[in-house]
Parts: sequence; structure tokens; C-alpha cells
Amino acid sequence: MPDDCNITPDAENARPQWEELSHLVNGLAHEIKNPLSTVRLNLRLLSEDLARFDDAEHDRIRRRLQLVADEAQRVEDTLRDFLHFAGKVDLSLEQADVVDILDELQDFFAPQASACNVVLRTSLPDHPVVCRLDVGLIQQALLNLMLNATQAMSTSGGELLLRVTDSDGSASIEVTDTGPGIPPEDIEHIFDAYWSTKPDGSGLGLPTVRRIVREHRGQLTVDSEPGKGTRFVMFLPCDAE
Repeated sequence: MPDDCNITPDAENARPQWEELSHLVNGLAHEIKNPLSTVRLNLRLLSEDLARFDDAEHDRIRRRLQLVADEAQRVEDTLRDFLHFAGKVDLSLEQADVVDILDELQDFFAPQASACNVVLRTSLPDHPVVCRLDVGLIQQALLNLMLNATQAMSTSGGELLLRVTDSDGSASIEVTDTGPGIPPEDIEHIFDAYWSTKPDGSGLGLPTVRRIVREHRGQLTVDSEPGKGTRFVMFLPCDAE
């Protein structure tokens, strides 16, 4: 694992402040989410009431209500993504085999990859690679990387490679695609919150992935070449307490 993956004393000192901020974020998010759910429910009820009328004027009102409902849903989705990024992370650590995790993800993701003309391949060691992980969060992070790679190759297809290696008490998980790559001027921004090249992207996917990896005291790296593809690598310690 690269030397800079370890948490520095300054980072340790900053953890209490981050946890306090995360607590405030969670509280604020729930205060927003509850009335937002009420708004969406009442919009649906109003739309059902208007459905009794079969005329152009009521159709126009229903369409406007649907626009409002769609925007409310978008706000709720954004709020969910924000909570994943900035909310408090409580790791549920357990001894887990990284090879098994990738094996399961391959089976789960293969149909979606195939539907996008993407060939999914794996390169896995023939021995267990056991680390203390929050399996659900690591799966979430890997799926995010796999979805991004598949979407990047959705136009003309390509190959998606998942690779696991281990050495010196650490594991590395590579997610490599043969897509169009990331322009050099964009690389420095891909982990910035709310920065996205996708018209409907939240800009929180990759920052959330990096945060999950860092919560495991690991590191996430990326290298990309326009026209040839992109490779993300998770470095995870296998001796974390």
C-alpha cells in the first residue's frame, strides 16, 4: 500500500470535529426529509383527486403537479446522496475475503454489463485475501466504480476488468475499463463534491467512494488515458484493528 494511506496525527485530531459535523448533517437531513416526504405524498393524493376529471384544464394541472413531484423526488435523491457522502459512517467491520466479494459482484453485475455491451472479466488470486471490512460499504463503493465504468462504455461497449492482488499486509482492488478515458483537465476535479460531467449526475459518487476507502484507512487512486480507458485502485490494509 502507498505510504500516504495512513491517517496522520492531524487527521486523527480532526476526526472529532468531522464526527460532530456529520451528526449535525444527519440531523438537518432528517429534518428536511420528513416534510419532503409529506409534500410528495400530498402531491400524489392531489394528482389522484384530479384524475377524476377528464378535461384539458385538469390535465394541465396534473402535468404541473407531476413536474413538482419530479423535482421533489430529485431533491430527495440528492439528499440521500449527500447523506452517503457527508453523514456519519459507522463501520460494521468483519473478517471478509475480498476474493469472495469480487466473485459475488461479478455474478450480480454481469447481466447489467452484458446489456451495455460490456464484457466483464475478473483476475482473482486462488487464495483468500482476508481483511477487516464493512462488506456492505465496500460493495457499494465498488458498484459505484463499476457503474461509472459501464456508463462510460455504454456507447460502443468495451471491457471491464476486476482484479485483486495482495502483498505486505494489504489488498488492492482494481477496476479498469477500456472506455474513452478522463481528460487530463478533469482528473483533478473528479473527487470534488458536486462536480460532474453527467447532465443528471449528483457529483457525489466518487467523493463517497473515496470517503468509504479512507474510513477503512485505505487509499483510492486513479490513472486514465484519453482514448484508452481508466483504472481505479483501492488499497486496503488487511491488518486494520
